[in-house]
Amino acid sequence: MVIVFLLAAVAALVGLHWYVWRRLVRDTTAGPGLARRVGTVVFVALPVMMVAALAAERGGAPFWLQRTLAWPGFLWLALFIYLGLALIAGELVRPLLRRFLERRRPAEAPVPPSVPLRRAETVPAGAPEPPEAVPGTPDTPDTPDTPDSPRLLAAPSRRLFVSRVVAGAAAATAVGTVGYGTYGVVRGPRVKRVTVPLAKLPRGAHGFRIAVVSDIHLGPVLGRGFAQKVVDTINSTQPDLIAVVGDLVDGSVKDLGPAAAPLAQLRARHGAFFVTGNHEYFSGAEEWVEEVRRLGLRPLENARVELPAFDLAGVNDIAGESEGQGPDFTKALGDRDTSRASVLLAHQPVQIHDAVDFGVDLQLSGHTHGGQLWPGNLVADLANPTLAGLERYGDTQLYVSRGAGAWGPPTRVGAPSDITVVELASRQA
Repeated sequence: MVIVFLLAAVAALVGLHWYVWRRLVRDTTAGPGLARRVGTVVFVALPVMMVAALAAERGGAPFWLQRTLAWPGFLWLALFIYLGLALIAGELVRPLLRRFLERRRPAEAPVPPSVPLRRAETVPAGAPEPPEAVPGTPDTPDTPDTPDSPRLLAAPSRRLFVSRVVAGAAAATAVGTVGYGTYGVVRGPRVKRVTVPLAKLPRGAHGFRIAVVSDIHLGPVLGRGFAQKVVDTINSTQPDLIAVVGDLVDGSVKDLGPAAAPLAQLRARHGAFFVTGNHEYFSGAEEWVEEVRRLGLRPLENARVELPAFDLAGVNDIAGESEGQGPDFTKALGDRDTSRASVLLAHQPVQIHDAVDFGVDLQLSGHTHGGQLWPGNLVADLANPTLAGLERYGDTQLYVSRGAGAWGPPTRVGAPSDITVVELASRQA
């Protein structure tokens, strides 16, 4: 079944690339030539780099190779998605544009039939034969254009013109969309503020601020400079506590330790805490837990800490189950005083159901990226109980951050990155 799925996926990928190549390259060139050859080479090289970038990251290739392949490969992935969507939308416009051009084409004036001269009526006897009429002179009409006329061959046909217009519009739309979405990631996440009332929170903790950051995804694309922007943004909010809820990295400590170094600058009155995400288990979770501890963050591996105003707990990500390090809610929450308010750090929103069973007041999660690339949000929404934002499940509230970074393409469309300041509110205040 796995082989069948992979073959189907490869066939679909090849077919979609063929369609985009046909509409952007073959249909917009008058015939075989330099432009078509160059376009074909590009449409072969970039998909190969895209697949190679994905394989290099997952396969643990040398980091320099990952960085070489990542930018062109992952950007092509995003660009290809929106080229395909724009061209499919262009299929609806194509017949309308052809019809419009048909109506706008001026009608050709009818050519009067030539009337042969009668020698008896026009030429006196013995006079020389009249010269043959020369096309283009006032005496004879111009010969109408035929499909082989040079004048028609010099101008592109309506079909070629329509193809170029649709392809140009699709390319401009895709490039603009991906360019703006990439700029939104590279410039760094923006601060979002949310107030969450907790019934059990004491009056003295009213206004307690938790800076929630998830899905930073340091890797071959987003490096130390991006980490510094995230840290500076978090510190600028002056939070009481910082919660890093998983998917910090895409790579080993050896390769990404320097990129993560700015995390040592995080400052909050009650400290910074960390729980694993699924990508940590692709990157050496145990090593990263020790690394973040060395940087000054406190990992919560199925553990709980009792703060003055509430209990803060954290559970491992579900992906850790394959390594015997999965979430253990009983260990983290089983023996706590249920009269105290509780906040749980859990990377994936699907863990909310266990949180409800253990009487958690608020769960803080990430993982979804808000879909990252529209219309990916439609798929992500089906796979998660909450895609982004604050929702209630019984007596438990769930807040899901869209995340600070991006996985794969350093691009977001319709799902801007964020660092959320969750301000706890006491109902007794």
